[in-house]
Amino acid sequence: MSRTLTDQPEMITASFKGLQGAFELDASFRLSASGVTALFGPSGCGKTSVLRCIAGLNQMKEGYFSLKGEVWQDGESFLPAHKRPVGYVFQEASLFPHLSVEQNLIYGQKRSRSAPAPDQTVLNQADVVELLGIGPLLRRSPNKLSGGERQRVAIGRALLSRPRILLMDEPMAALDRFSKNEILPYLERLHDELKIPMLYVSHDITEVERLADQMVLMEMGKVKAAGSLQTLLSDPSLSLSSMPEAASVLTGTLTAMDDAFGISTIVVSGQRFQIPGVKGPIGRSVRLRIEASDVALSRHMPEGTSSILNTPSVTIETIQSFGQHMTNVFLGLGEDLDRQTLIARISRKSLHALDLRVGDRLQAMIKSVSMVRDV
Repeated sequence: MSRTLTDQPEMITASFKGLQGAFELDASFRLSASGVTALFGPSGCGKTSVLRCIAGLNQMKEGYFSLKGEVWQDGESFLPAHKRPVGYVFQEASLFPHLSVEQNLIYGQKRSRSAPAPDQTVLNQADVVELLGIGPLLRRSPNKLSGGERQRVAIGRALLSRPRILLMDEPMAALDRFSKNEILPYLERLHDELKIPMLYVSHDITEVERLADQMVLMEMGKVKAAGSLQTLLSDPSLSLSSMPEAASVLTGTLTAMDDAFGISTIVVSGQRFQIPGVKGPIGRSVRLRIEASDVALSRHMPEGTSSILNTPSVTIETIQSFGQHMTNVFLGLGEDLDRQTLIARISRKSLHALDLRVGDRLQAMIKSVSMVRDV
């Protein structure tokens, strides 16, 4: 059995180095063993390779992995895959076609060989069925299910094996947009209700922004950065802010609702945002997403009538040019410890016309804000 490290009780520590065919992997990170950690990057950058190393399906001679202090690999000391308490959900659901949905779930329960961790939520079949909304599917054959339904059953089977970590390898890559929208709320429920960490592989940044708490950013077999989602999205030194769909993720608190107009007030770092469609209860923490291209800047509060509801005061932290004609302006919301970062994407012409400099106090004019989930 693996030894225990007393200095890493609530962490995931991973380090894998070596060749897989012609592909060189050299990836290391250490993050909190809680919530959802996204492994993000372009196709072929090594995300799935890291996941397979954690599952014990690939073995690197120069490898190390520990979960909450329990070491599964330390060099050539290696806990085999069948002894690792992991739930693995692949791109394809890989259900047994000759078994019903219920029988597939029972298979997952029979596979369980490990005792749950002391702080782990132990789910029985009824819990999983309710959590994933698959009660009406139990008697069906897998070939009678939609893509989203198959993936929910695959997740249920993985959960019933009582894993200490859930590994999800692009579980929505094969789904159309409708099926993705069907399954995302169930993934959010897993995030909110389970106490086991999840590692989620994706190359879709909108999925990551909605689900993840932490991110491991990978490029060409290496970890470029690892940390909180908000920190990495707003880091000017990383490629994330130069993506066409670059966005800021902010955390706020619902403080008021105007039922007559269907508008809710959410306070983010002391600034009030008004957002349509967000419901109570008052005091709930929510995650907001704002695309960089939806943020305009002004040196003065706009006068007269405007359809723009959100015009927070901001301070320029960093100005970053990229491409021939575009600029990202990184803006501080709030003060000191409560400060969050908003990104505005403007033209170089606008930068020149406004004569913007680091430290300038401005008004941001935000065209659109979306709430992606509770926090």
